[in-house]
Amino acid sequence: MQKLKHWLFRFIFIVLGFTIIGALLGFVFLDFLVDYWWFDTLNYTSYFLLRGSYRFIVVGAAVLVFFLVFFLNFWLAARFLGAKILSKTTGTKRESAYQGTLLKSFKSGSSKIYTVFSLILAIPVAIPFYNQWERALLCIFGGKAGTNDPAYGTDIGYYLFSFPLFSLIQKEILLAFSLLFLVLMLLYWFESRLLSKRNQSLSVGPRIHLTLLIFLIFFIQAWGYMLQRTALLYTDRKLPIFFGPGTVEMDFILPLIWGSFFLFIAAGLLLVILIHTRKGGKVFLILAVCFLITVGLRNTSFFPQMIEEFIVKPNEIVREKSYIENSIKATLAAFDLDQVETRKYDVKHTTDTSDFGLQTSNLKNIPLWDRNLLNDVYIQRQAISPFYSFPTVDVDRYTVKDFYQQVYLGARELNLSRLPESARGWLNRHLQYSHGYGLVMTPAAQNGDEPMTEFVRNIPLQSDYGFSIREPRIYYGLESYTYAIVPNEIGEVEYSESDTDKVSHYTGKGIPFSSLLKRLLFAVYFRDERVFFVQQTKDDTKLLLRRNIIERIQTITPYFLLDKDPYLVVTPKGLFWIQDAYTTSRWYPNAEVWDGKFNYIRNSVKIVVDAYNGSVDYYIADSDDPLIRAYQQIYPDFLKPLEQMPSELRKHLRYPKDLFEIQMRIYARHHQTDPQIFYQQKDMWDFTNTGPVKSNYLTLSVFDPDNQEFILFAPMRPAKRENLRALVAAGCDEKNYGKIVAFNFPKGKQVYGPSQINSLIDQDTEIAQEITLWDQAGSKVERGRMVILPSDDTVFYIQPVYLMSEKAPRIPELKRIIVSQGEAVAMDRTLEGAFAKLESRLGGHKEQLPQTGTETTVEQQQGESPSDTETDAAESASDANVQQETQTDD
Repeated sequence: MQKLKHWLFRFIFIVLGFTIIGALLGFVFLDFLVDYWWFDTLNYTSYFLLRGSYRFIVVGAAVLVFFLVFFLNFWLAARFLGAKILSKTTGTKRESAYQGTLLKSFKSGSSKIYTVFSLILAIPVAIPFYNQWERALLCIFGGKAGTNDPAYGTDIGYYLFSFPLFSLIQKEILLAFSLLFLVLMLLYWFESRLLSKRNQSLSVGPRIHLTLLIFLIFFIQAWGYMLQRTALLYTDRKLPIFFGPGTVEMDFILPLIWGSFFLFIAAGLLLVILIHTRKGGKVFLILAVCFLITVGLRNTSFFPQMIEEFIVKPNEIVREKSYIENSIKATLAAFDLDQVETRKYDVKHTTDTSDFGLQTSNLKNIPLWDRNLLNDVYIQRQAISPFYSFPTVDVDRYTVKDFYQQVYLGARELNLSRLPESARGWLNRHLQYSHGYGLVMTPAAQNGDEPMTEFVRNIPLQSDYGFSIREPRIYYGLESYTYAIVPNEIGEVEYSESDTDKVSHYTGKGIPFSSLLKRLLFAVYFRDERVFFVQQTKDDTKLLLRRNIIERIQTITPYFLLDKDPYLVVTPKGLFWIQDAYTTSRWYPNAEVWDGKFNYIRNSVKIVVDAYNGSVDYYIADSDDPLIRAYQQIYPDFLKPLEQMPSELRKHLRYPKDLFEIQMRIYARHHQTDPQIFYQQKDMWDFTNTGPVKSNYLTLSVFDPDNQEFILFAPMRPAKRENLRALVAAGCDEKNYGKIVAFNFPKGKQVYGPSQINSLIDQDTEIAQEITLWDQAGSKVERGRMVILPSDDTVFYIQPVYLMSEKAPRIPELKRIIVSQGEAVAMDRTLEGAFAKLESRLGGHKEQLPQTGTETTVEQQQGESPSDTETDAAESASDANVQQETQTDD
């Protein structure tokens, strides 16, 4: 019996010990465990482990390489140290004992002292690779881009993947061998001192060893000069004219780099000869002086400035022409603008709206609501419960009763900050109020003074237009969600019905929460003991965390740059978020840098997040991007082909607005592909996403007259002018996705810009009187953003007018719609009525107004630059007149 008690006590002690050890290890590795469980719910366990191990593999490999460099050299040195002294020991007994012990430690140091010493030296040298491990992976897995740079004829892939890492490797290897050389010099010097007391000299082995190290150090530094040659392609000295090397860099600094390279190699060889033979000192001195001169000339600013001032600037366009051309081509290619199609768009100032080419289908898709104002409308009309809100309003297109319809939609998400203070208890925040519900969808086009049409509305969801959603609940979205413990015994509140709360129970994915150990660890993780003591859980209860989709995606793939506007997509199955993601680089040669951050960007990834269960799927949208191909190699089976995206999601993909606006700011200058025009900035455009007009999504038939398409549209104006110079459209539908077309107006013809149309509206007495009547005390009239609508050979300007209360709550109301074609303005509550009034104001006749320039239709000009110098003489001669005309009109 006593023995049984003894074994029982031992068993309990062992179990308790293992439990304590396990708990301690759990606390130490708590973040890792939580991440592991979280990635496991997404079926990304192998990706998580692979990504987590890559950093240590890269750093471990770097430490091993540098350790071997130090260790093998110390091992070799140990073979030489003390060999002569130990073979013939002289001196006093005490001195002999001391020398014998010391030299014995030298001989055995490779396995005892030098192992530890090599590791101590290797770790700090390898530390930079800990922070640059992803760059190392891109270098290893990155391939060729298939395009060569014009300066050196090297594949672009070298610059994107290899050059950044080679610069780091060169510095660290140079540091490692310099440290090694100094340490070995000290050891061999000490050896030499001991040998000199016995009238002996250092053996040939140490001399050869040091000679090889000197040669390697010179070779590594010479490699650095070759990297400096590559770095010339990233100079910004010629900004704001152009980015990249110019005459000074390529005709002065580059020869000096080559000179430094050859002189340094030659000086290194002669130094080795001088050390061993004591000959060639004068030649070495001459080479050293010449080398210092080349380095001095290259690093001083005096001579480059003199060359720039007295040789380049007097004939700058001729001397820099080829370099300007290289910069233009590289920048356009880096920002995916080298395939932009240009077309002439000759505007006719017609007075007959029957010639406008406006069809009912066109008018039904014109977006007349500002997204910010529409958000207020949604909140006031459709929030329904105080804890729901609409964080954003998205624009998309759906087939509504067999009609291709542009719509606005907003997700009804949970917003706990809108709960009364008394209802913000812990159980409410983490168990009961856990999710949003459904959405609101309205058509883009509405009439003034009419009730708003709603394609999808209310809770439960209602639709008179054929929309049905099997799972409308939103557990993952754009709001700042906290963690949720669901399903639970209380139930999750959705809405109130007959004074009772309608509840639901979550059935999706999450981290299992039934284990006491997990509850304890999560209580520590959240620093909240209530997580452990909560009693309302069930066997199938799960913990949901990282429910903001931006945080969720960035946790999985922090190496992608995300678009600022993820958008909601409605399918019969449920609600999904689509997030555009970008691959970027700072290392595209000769290309101008955007906002000091990157000079290469591709929208290579489309990310889909299930709003109900939080699953995240990544799809490759641009397989030609060398960066995404490298990531595909780094993380196999993680990125899916776009063809695998469900068709009901794929038809809602769109060209991302952030990318388009970056491209337009680049294109505003670099559309001038002729170096001389680029240098003179004769046709520089201006794109600003502020003021009365912005880039926006429209449904038009600009690519194909017989087919309406969802496009991203932006007006461009001449620099420091208010009139329009071009309209740029990017295709969003699958047939023309990513196609960018610039419609250029003739230089000799005035096409009004939004601010000029606003002046016409302000000067219209009839409109001014009507707006004044509405703009009384307590009410406020606001004119919305202007929509520029090209149709056939006419440009229309459409602006909504809203009426709202000056005090909260404000519910904006669409009152009127103003239209113009540049000559007159008209206002009515419907688009059809406004266009009828416009025709009446223009006189109703079918004659064309006088105009400058020649009449042409919209025709594609293959290969023509929008700033092409081969414009007709009439356009060129009228530039001065146009400027005067614009100033008068303003």
